Amino acid sequence: MNSEPVPFALGDVVRLKKPHPCGGYDWTVVRLGADIGLTCTTCGRRVLLPRRDLERRLKAFLVRGDAQPEGASCEASAATWPVVDAAES
Repeated sequence: MNSEPVPFALGDVVRLKKPHPCGGYDWTVVRLGADIGLTCTTCGRRVLLPRRDLERRLKAFLVRGDAQPEGASCEASAATWPVVDAAES
């Protein structure tokens, strides 16, 4: 079990394992903290998920945001979570 939290950044686009009721799988990170704010890229719905739940539901990063949290390296996060091209899926 990985004890280190996944480094999220504002502007990340993530793909979750299960779809939103609107049918979309992709979400944009809009708020960071203990709860992560997400906006559905399909319908625009905003939700707050506890960080632990989001880490469990995360399938892949589609786009990485500009700002990386302090102490987090891009190489470490890329090795742990795949970044997929949206055109491939």
